Amino acid sequence: MNTQPLDLPLPSIVPTTPGRANLVALATIARREVMRIVRIWSQTLVPPAITMTLYFLIFGRLIGGRIGSMGGISYMQFIVPGLVMMAVIQNAYGNISSSFFSAKFGRHVEELLVSPMPNWVILGGYVAGGVLRGGMVGLIVLAIAWCFTPLHILHPLAMVATVLLGATIFSLAGFVNAVYAKKFDDIAIVPTFILTPLTYLGGVFYSINLLPGWARGATHANPIFYMVNAFRYAMLDTSDVPLWVAFVLMLGFTAALAWLGLWLLGRGVGLRS
Repeated sequence: MNTQPLDLPLPSIVPTTPGRANLVALATIARREVMRIVRIWSQTLVPPAITMTLYFLIFGRLIGGRIGSMGGISYMQFIVPGLVMMAVIQNAYGNISSSFFSAKFGRHVEELLVSPMPNWVILGGYVAGGVLRGGMVGLIVLAIAWCFTPLHILHPLAMVATVLLGATIFSLAGFVNAVYAKKFDDIAIVPTFILTPLTYLGGVFYSINLLPGWARGATHANPIFYMVNAFRYAMLDTSDVPLWVAFVLMLGFTAALAWLGLWLLGRGVGLRS
């Protein structure tokens, strides 16, 4: 009986580079966020669709029929960009604030902090989930709007860039809120007392040309105003501010909030007991 060992080829082992490992970790966190959104779709996707349908019925059909046009554009078409951005902003913010705070509350965020993942991977994975939910809800709202009025996307690249930047900004803001929150009630304070007023006063339902001088100046301090107008330009080729101003400010907000989020993770603010 031949007992000599067989000369079998050994499987080749591909070394994992830090960059590849970081990408795998980023994709894993993002995939978990996506699965969370899909798993509870009745809470993440259906409510904004119902809410926006009511906005279109009440403000677009009932009130808009009496208003007529806004700057030569039918009122229904005028409010569509604002309502889409409202849905994107609210859902991007709400997704990451609730998801990351749940990770804090369940104490499994500590596993991420002690892992070899860099902080930008942790932050990027959660932000990707918020951006995806905001984009999905935005598409749903656009589909609903098409049932009420014909729409024409004149600048698709500007539209995509506006949605991505707007969702990223408010995903990062939601992350900051979740870091400082100590209980579940804390993640509802900012949306109720800050986000909602800024949204309604951001030119969603009106043009700032209708406002007196002091109110017009105050509106220019509202970051949502620039997002709504950038999206309105993408769809209707009209805006109350130059497009480049809106994008410069959105990029500035993105950079500032990303730096703040990374700094909070690095210091462990609100995360390490």
